[in-house]
Amino acid sequence: MLNLRVLACALPLATLVFSSPAAIIPGLAAGAQGRAVSAAVDGYKVVRSYPHDPQAFTQGLVYHNGVLYEGTGLKGQSSIRKVELESGRVLQIRRIDDKYFGEGIVIWKDALIQLTWQSEIGFVYDLATFEPRRTFTYQGEGWGLTHDGTRLIMSDGSSTLRFLDPATLRETGRLPVHDGGLPVEELNELEFVKGEIYANVWNTHRIARISPKTGVVTGWIDLRGLLDPRDAAGVDVLNGIAYDAAKDRLFVTGKLWPKLFEIQLVRR
Repeated sequence: MLNLRVLACALPLATLVFSSPAAIIPGLAAGAQGRAVSAAVDGYKVVRSYPHDPQAFTQGLVYHNGVLYEGTGLKGQSSIRKVELESGRVLQIRRIDDKYFGEGIVIWKDALIQLTWQSEIGFVYDLATFEPRRTFTYQGEGWGLTHDGTRLIMSDGSSTLRFLDPATLRETGRLPVHDGGLPVEELNELEFVKGEIYANVWNTHRIARISPKTGVVTGWIDLRGLLDPRDAAGVDVLNGIAYDAAKDRLFVTGKLWPKLFEIQLVRR
């Protein structure tokens, strides 16, 4: 989703850290700000950093067969692209119509599927050629997209995730997400990692780890300080999670960020 507070990302990068599992997590339901959450909070270790296109307003990120696939947003700038991890070089790109604001993407078999923000329409492309195959519709906003091997999982900016049938792209169910009994609002870009749903929480530097069975937040990942303040001028929020299951590598980046990071989680 678009964040109008462009500089909000840069201010807390080197100034605030979580010190205990009883941390305060922005993104909880209104009225819950300032209340401790029950799930543990993990830190991180940077394994390696890679170049990332600073003009890419990252809305979706997937690692597949040795390369990254990225969906970008903003009207007039939205695209799907294939990206070389090591160099950040764009290997293939398809821009979408200027009237659409591109959102999350997912790869399902030989197709790449992309949401749009407020147009209530999604696109299905041939993964190899990026040629359009079909469109589909949904109610409300489209934010993030991933899959668990059986179902597509979609976020819409609320505290509830949706399940979609990957063949028909029709909604089959919903999953309210909560921590300590409090809804976790503004779930954004998604990735399925080791049986859990990882979700960026919009306008924060935190990722929620969510049980796909219960919707309970099983843990938080605190990524503040990830981007060096010297690289933070003009950037937007953290958004973009990709997982390399074969090598157990986790990648994260943000909108308009000049770098993408491979990280390892550190228990606090």
